Amino acid sequence: MDSAEQISEVWYSLEWFSWSTLQSFSWERPQFLYAIAALPLLLLIRWLWRYKFNQKLPVALTQKDLKSSALNLVRLIPDVLFLLMLALLLVALARPQRTNEKVDQWTEGIDIMLAVDISQSMQISDFTPNRLEAAKEVAIDFIDGRIQDRIGLVVFSGDAFSLAPLTTDYNLLKSYIREIDFSMIENRGTAIGSAIGVVTNRMRESTAQSKVCILLSDGDNTAGNIDPITAAELAAAYGIKMYTIVVGKEGMVPYGKDFFGRPNMIENTVDETTMRKIAEIGEGEFFRVSDNQALQQVFDKIDQYEKAEIKETRFKDTADYYYYYLTWGIVFLLLWLFTKSTFISNVLQD
Repeated sequence: MDSAEQISEVWYSLEWFSWSTLQSFSWERPQFLYAIAALPLLLLIRWLWRYKFNQKLPVALTQKDLKSSALNLVRLIPDVLFLLMLALLLVALARPQRTNEKVDQWTEGIDIMLAVDISQSMQISDFTPNRLEAAKEVAIDFIDGRIQDRIGLVVFSGDAFSLAPLTTDYNLLKSYIREIDFSMIENRGTAIGSAIGVVTNRMRESTAQSKVCILLSDGDNTAGNIDPITAAELAAAYGIKMYTIVVGKEGMVPYGKDFFGRPNMIENTVDETTMRKIAEIGEGEFFRVSDNQALQQVFDKIDQYEKAEIKETRFKDTADYYYYYLTWGIVFLLLWLFTKSTFISNVLQD
């Protein structure tokens, strides 16, 4: 809470005149503030007027009588009070305000399922540190860029299962992604058809305006009881758009280390035909990536493709503070009137 908020109910606090408080205001009519600079000129004109036109009484004084006195300064108090009163009235006329603005963002959102291959070949180190860890890192970045989309997670190897249902709890979802490892599924192989089947089962009752599956794998379909093409056709019947990503380099790639700590090199080949066909059936897009940067770029592209319109509702709460300065102005006006009728006023000039 700032100082202005703390004193908002105490008109007599001197904090109303602090620079930080004045800076915290917005001013509806700031032109009145510029007039404050002209107040000393007004005082000068008033003094010149009194000096020229006021009736003067000739008085014989000795040099001793002309010595300066503190009383001469006291006689300036009414003029100072008058200037302060005018300055405060000008501040009040400038209408100091403070506006609290609240912005609510909302979107109809889309449903997205991430299907991630956790087969043993995802341990290959042609990505840093390996294919699976690179995919996990990019998936988390992708989630961080979404707003109010429901996102779910499927992992697959020789079998497939749903690790997280469609949810907007992104912190929970990211914690599930961080916990993914190769030991989650015992059966070896790559069951792409089964993974699509689990995705379809999760999304078939979705009423979202857009349903998307991002399928990431590094190999061919080698396991499972569902043909990937048949599974893709079923997913398309439910309106699920398919983006397929094949990760991995062709040729010799590092996989594990030998007795001396040197990387073992193995031959890596990928048949892209199935993954391309899945993307075609799902009216999405096929991607082939061979390093971390390319994988990040693919997810960034999908993120741009699947953006729901974000709408904003703005609420403004405006509070006026002119009456505090008006109150101070009235106080100085009363003090001015009081001093005009006391010994402080110079009766010879009034």
